[in-house]
Amino acid sequence: FSISTYNKMWMDAQKDLDVQLQKEREEFLQPEQDLGKVFKMLATSYIKYVQIFRALETAHDQLIHQQKRAVIRQVLDGVTGRILEMKKEMVDLEKSEFHYIDNILEDLKLLPEDIEVPIPRFFIKEQLEVLQQREKILDQILLEAGLQAEEPVEAMTFEEAIKIIQVAERARQGRCRAAYVKRIYLAEKRAKQPKLEVKTGLSPDAAATRIQKVWRGRIQRKKTENLREEEMVFLGMNLPPHLKARSVLQVDAGQVNALQGEIQERDDEISIKNKLRETEGLLIKETLQDQIGQCFIECRHIVGRFPNYPAEDAGGSMAILSQNTPEEVLDELAATMEKALEKKDQKDKKGKGGEKEKSKDKKEEKAKKKEEDEGWKMAPSNFLSIMEEGNSQYKAVWQNRDEGWDFLQDHDPELMKEKKREEVEKEIRVQVDELMQQKLENLKLAVDGEKSTKPKKGRKGDKVRAASWENSEYISVLCPDTGTIDSLYKELVEEGLLIKAKTVNLSDYVGEYNYLGSTLRQADREPMPSLADVRQLIALYGILPLGSQIVHERAPLVKALLLAGPAGVGKKMLVHAICTETGANLFNLSASSITGKYPGRSGLQMMLHMVLKVAKQLQPSVVWIGDTEKIFSKAASKADREVGPKRLEKMLPKFLKALRAPDRVLLVGTTNRPFDANLKPFCKVYQKIIVIPRPDYASRFGKYSMLWKHIILQNGGAITNLLSISCLANVSDGFTPGQLIQAVQAVLSKLRLLQMTRKPLRTEEFIGFLATQDPVYREEEEAFK
Repeated sequence: FSISTYNKMWMDAQKDLDVQLQKEREEFLQPEQDLGKVFKMLATSYIKYVQIFRALETAHDQLIHQQKRAVIRQVLDGVTGRILEMKKEMVDLEKSEFHYIDNILEDLKLLPEDIEVPIPRFFIKEQLEVLQQREKILDQILLEAGLQAEEPVEAMTFEEAIKIIQVAERARQGRCRAAYVKRIYLAEKRAKQPKLEVKTGLSPDAAATRIQKVWRGRIQRKKTENLREEEMVFLGMNLPPHLKARSVLQVDAGQVNALQGEIQERDDEISIKNKLRETEGLLIKETLQDQIGQCFIECRHIVGRFPNYPAEDAGGSMAILSQNTPEEVLDELAATMEKALEKKDQKDKKGKGGEKEKSKDKKEEKAKKKEEDEGWKMAPSNFLSIMEEGNSQYKAVWQNRDEGWDFLQDHDPELMKEKKREEVEKEIRVQVDELMQQKLENLKLAVDGEKSTKPKKGRKGDKVRAASWENSEYISVLCPDTGTIDSLYKELVEEGLLIKAKTVNLSDYVGEYNYLGSTLRQADREPMPSLADVRQLIALYGILPLGSQIVHERAPLVKALLLAGPAGVGKKMLVHAICTETGANLFNLSASSITGKYPGRSGLQMMLHMVLKVAKQLQPSVVWIGDTEKIFSKAASKADREVGPKRLEKMLPKFLKALRAPDRVLLVGTTNRPFDANLKPFCKVYQKIIVIPRPDYASRFGKYSMLWKHIILQNGGAITNLLSISCLANVSDGFTPGQLIQAVQAVLSKLRLLQMTRKPLRTEEFIGFLATQDPVYREEEEAFK
């Protein structure tokens, strides 16, 4: 692929986005009575947005042009948020987290793999240095606390080294002597044999015929092997060659991607910024002073006095220049007076307020009924404006741009000047604010005779305290170091509440799409979700919002996520995958982790306060609660209520209430016995509940995701014709991925791996271990439903 290919990919994605935005304006604004038609319309738009997202993500990752990447990133955030909004509408419509849209995929001639939501690679690339530094600090703290063993250095003693050298030298001498004796033996054997008459060789024609015979036989055998391999790929018994091993070109592309970040960062930005400051800095300063001075004069002319200069927190001179025209200011003053009179009238008629409120409630009820009669209508979006802005910017700047001169395709100097001009203006504005504030004080003193009255800095105690447990007074007593994030971070690591996440990607969670979902629903049977559906929900609810600040602030907010399923289906793996894909910190508040720590109510509050403060400061963060049903258990002992996990039951809702939209913190609970919990508070805490099933046949032996094959290859095994994956997939019905991993690891010992070349793996080797395990029975599966 070249730069032109990714430019074309971006252009095609923008065209599709333009069509989709036009469709949004036409279709989604009209009420619709037919809910089946509504779902089809939502699902089609969801698929289209996912395809646009995939193309934009690839183009953003591969292009090195800085300004192009900035525009793509803006549109990418908008499309991501719109996908989440579409998903919410589909969930509200079907009352289910899982959707089966294979009929729509068939109409659009798409495969389920085409609507797989990819994980944006910039989540990690943009904060790679920070993550590496944080990992070093975490390893150092764990090492000093004795929670992580230092990697052993394999060093041998002097005597052991001599012994190894002696063994090697004696072996070398033995090989040399064996070769020498063999030469003597062959020479003696040749001497004893009688001399035979030298026979003439074949004629040239006969020799050529023999060579042709051998060569043609070899060619035919090769063709037969290729035909057999093609047939196996066609039948789905083997993977295509391009999926078996990475080609040399793919390796080279990976190296280019690794170096891409270094190419994208250039020193030209600094030089352009310095040049702008020298050439245009004085003009910008004079222009700002003239504009602010003119605002002072207009304000005094209208109001009769000079305004107060806005504080730096309120925007400084930006707040003055962004205000309305003099006519609009007069209108605002008149509206303010009218509101004041209305409030006065309301106070006078306070006794009659109850009747007005009742009539207001009746009007609202009538409005709701009217909306229900009209039919379904799309909720307002927080991301359409972002996509519209990015689309218009693409049309204005990039759609018809001639880039024949730009061979390097790294940045555009003129566009960079516009961006840096804004930064230079912000820096100069700070200086201008200081000068103009002093000038305003002088004007007030000279014209109106007023002395400057700077507002005194309010004390912390004068601020309105939030009605939240996280700001309570006991914190200053029990936790005097709350202001130091480093000390809190170290304490949480030493207490085992902040742990190191395992490096595992979401793509490692192998599973196939359920092709019978829509058929079962038509027969009024709710199908169990597939592993591919679970993987997509984790990406939508866990990874995409945590990876992007803009998406998390504006998308439908998901604070808590519950993963429920039998032991061994990969719940913990998915938690670690969320942390790996987003670079999030992992806090462990499981029952085994918090039991006996921070006893009492005050201790628990301090612990949650520390977790919340560090999680917000070092976001994104994941707070994991394993065996979360123990917190909401129906019967608990007195000890559990004081130092056990049960004491978290009343605190978790307050913990979630303290999280706001800008806080990229996600609470993830895992449980293999949710039916043991008291369901009312349990379901109140967890906003989204995802049931993870045992893998079906398609996941155990699918075209693109053979679970058995993936696990065997991952543990060093080799697949041969003697090993029937199809047979293993049939026999392992009801077993979880964790049990399959245990079976493979039990068979593939170190000794068995050494014997692999002369003794290939056989099917019956794995069946023996599975016979000792208990599968997930249908009764347990129904209980999870």
